[in-house]
Amino acid sequence: MSSTNDGDNSPRPLPPSPPVPDDPAAKANLEASLASPTYLTAQEDVSFLARRELRGVRLMLELEKADMQMDKEGIRTTVVVFGGARLKEGDRWYAEAREFGRIVSTTCQANGMCDFVITTGGGPGAMEAANRGAWDMGAKSVGFNIQLPHEQWPNAYITPSLCFRFHYFGIRKMHLLMRARALVAFPGGYGTLDELFETLTLVQTGKMKRVPIVLVGRAYWEKLINWQMLVEEGGIAPEDLDLISWAEGGAEAWAAIVDFYGKHPALSGPVLR
Repeated sequence: MSSTNDGDNSPRPLPPSPPVPDDPAAKANLEASLASPTYLTAQEDVSFLARRELRGVRLMLELEKADMQMDKEGIRTTVVVFGGARLKEGDRWYAEAREFGRIVSTTCQANGMCDFVITTGGGPGAMEAANRGAWDMGAKSVGFNIQLPHEQWPNAYITPSLCFRFHYFGIRKMHLLMRARALVAFPGGYGTLDELFETLTLVQTGKMKRVPIVLVGRAYWEKLINWQMLVEEGGIAPEDLDLISWAEGGAEAWAAIVDFYGKHPALSGPVLR
């Protein structure tokens, strides 16, 4: 019975050299065959894997690679932190995001547990601050980076074995929420708004179980978005405003999460439907 050696990464002996024909033309033809991309196995052929027809395979690989590694690292649940990539060390919201990372990591990674693990988009600003707060406490944290035309480099505070890079925004978005038990948004721009409203929509429509969604810096968010106008104009129902909690800093954001689960202890298990 033949073996596929699936999952076997042990070194294999080098194959013997192919017999070399005496005929120069045949020899050249053999060399061309060995150099042809068709002679590569499919998993070694990067050009083949990059073909349009294999987009579905690439999507699956992006989903499974990070999911398997998260399982391997024992990451059970996460808290996702969004916020402006332009925040700098010394800014108020940078300091608060860093403090949030410290508080959550101290509370939820004691005794080797990996619950409410700080997870970000992996970039600078508020993302860096939250990862840095976990780093301060010697705790694990996750960074889900994305390939961009102007490369976004991962910040320096992500756990190396939990630092990922995605090509597809859609798969990255799935990973940000698959294990999430809370979302905390610090003041930010387009990317922060994108993730915030996507999460609100998933919860509102029942495609995702309810999780605490905490907006830090109420004055910023109420100046940016006229929430009450959405209700008055019929864009959302009045009870949809209850999906949002408010905080003025890292400690208050964590208190809001604790309060939510104190009131809703049954909301556990997988988040995405």
